[in-house]
Amino acid sequence: MSKPNTVPRVGFVSLGCPKATVDSEHILTRLRAEGYIISPNYADSDLVIVNTCGFIDSAITESLEAIGEALVENGKVIVTGCLGAKGNVVKEAHPKVLAVTGPHATDEVMEAIHAHLPRLHDPYSDLVPPQGIRLTPRHYAYIKISEGCNHRCTFCIIPSMRGDLVSRPVGDVMQEAENLVKAGVKELLVISQDTSAYGVDIKYRTGFWGGRPIRTRMTELVSAMGELGVWVRLHYVYPYPHVDEVTPLMAQGKILPYLDIPFQHANSRILKLMKRPASSENVLARIRQWRETCPDITLRSTFIVGFPGETEAEFEELLDFLEKAQLDRVGAFAYSPVEGAMANDLPDPVPPEIQQERLGRLMQLQEEISGERLSEKIGRTIQVLVDEVDEEGAIARSSADAPEIDGLVYVHNGQSLKTGDLVTVRITDSDEHDLWAETI
Repeated sequence: MSKPNTVPRVGFVSLGCPKATVDSEHILTRLRAEGYIISPNYADSDLVIVNTCGFIDSAITESLEAIGEALVENGKVIVTGCLGAKGNVVKEAHPKVLAVTGPHATDEVMEAIHAHLPRLHDPYSDLVPPQGIRLTPRHYAYIKISEGCNHRCTFCIIPSMRGDLVSRPVGDVMQEAENLVKAGVKELLVISQDTSAYGVDIKYRTGFWGGRPIRTRMTELVSAMGELGVWVRLHYVYPYPHVDEVTPLMAQGKILPYLDIPFQHANSRILKLMKRPASSENVLARIRQWRETCPDITLRSTFIVGFPGETEAEFEELLDFLEKAQLDRVGAFAYSPVEGAMANDLPDPVPPEIQQERLGRLMQLQEEISGERLSEKIGRTIQVLVDEVDEEGAIARSSADAPEIDGLVYVHNGQSLKTGDLVTVRITDSDEHDLWAETI
């Protein structure tokens, strides 16, 4: 407990995906609005909040270790996030934590903080900037448009932790976006569990932004965001038919020519076992259509190898799909049983050594594809957003590069640039992941 008449200080550990980052930002914003100081270390904190991830085994292990470290270093710990929704996992591992909540539970977290670390009454400390407190650099920000998911993929337990789809009011989303842009943000990264399903739960109800009617629907939302004069990047887009509506916006320069669509596999039987839609033939046809509409589009996807029952022939079909699709960015994972997932009950698990062998083959193929596609950019001029500057130059990203998951553009003569600058560069070299460039 903080000493009388001293401002209470809260430490914060944020783990997991961008959606968890947004949850953390909401909690931090409330903390600052109520006058708490956010402490950078355990020793100066009156208590510590750990926002956890609970999606796969390695994330659970990392979260439990983070909680344990906070308990050892500080002793007073409140746990929130996806791991908190997994029954008594946290309490069984760490019975001394003060409280445990699930994800997107800002009110519950604040109640726990108030119970163990009451705030001081100081109206001046209630003042926070309109964009809230952010964990990302000043020049880009994630903006979450909905919570939960209506799909029931057999390898995923997100709906059991975050519930069914709940879309945010379109006016609230746009006001947040506008506040961020006014605060200096140059890139808005639109995230949710299923971005293309935005508004389905409320039948695409019409909302209002600045007195102007806007349907609660992905196409209309990102079109409006495109009017703010910054980069708009779409993540986690489920391949619904109306996704085809946003590629013309990309071709027109209203939003970034970037689609993050997790296809997960290419074989129809495996997709059915996963409870995922589409077939490789349909997907390839749509990819051709997207590239015809917007030739500069960057396509990112993720895949699972070694799913229960996957045969060598079915894996080879996935490799053949990658050869034909020529995706720009790919993330791949060996299937890992997640407690509570329906896929755990499927027969014929793939041995771990075969999973890793297949994962290696897939990533080797994709590196070759990525290397070839990036080499085609040598000699071109593109716009990049500067993330960092040091004595060796600038580290930036192009429209093809989302923060932390995609490649980088190294600008060797960019020492005079500033973080957040949007500049035009000429590409001079490439490898399997990154580009090298010079300002012009």
